[in-house]
Amino acid sequence: MYSPRLLDHFEHPRNPGEVADPDATVQVENPACGDILKLSMKIANGHVAEIGFLAKGCVPAMACGSALTELVKGKTVEAASRLGREELVQVVGGLPEASTHASHLAMDALAAALKQLKT
Repeated sequence: MYSPRLLDHFEHPRNPGEVADPDATVQVENPACGDILKLSMKIANGHVAEIGFLAKGCVPAMACGSALTELVKGKTVEAASRLGREELVQVVGGLPEASTHASHLAMDALAAALKQLKT
């Protein structure tokens, strides 16, 4: 049902936890299923220097949170803002149709964090 890459991100999450003294912290929730994703990030010289996530929900939601942090860490804020949902889904090896909400949750959290940086 789940790809080996998705299960690897679930079983061995990358960048779990919260970043100390973050420049942006957001928490988004999917009201339909109850999944919650919290992102925190620290920016240095226009790059995402540190990023962490906390997730509560289904296996794909946790895996997408982990994969998102790997995709964004080290990138410029502008490059992070250009990340597409399709790239995230590809990194986790695809998502079952019933689990696509997990990638939307992760991308919504990223968009909210990046917006917070601009304000």
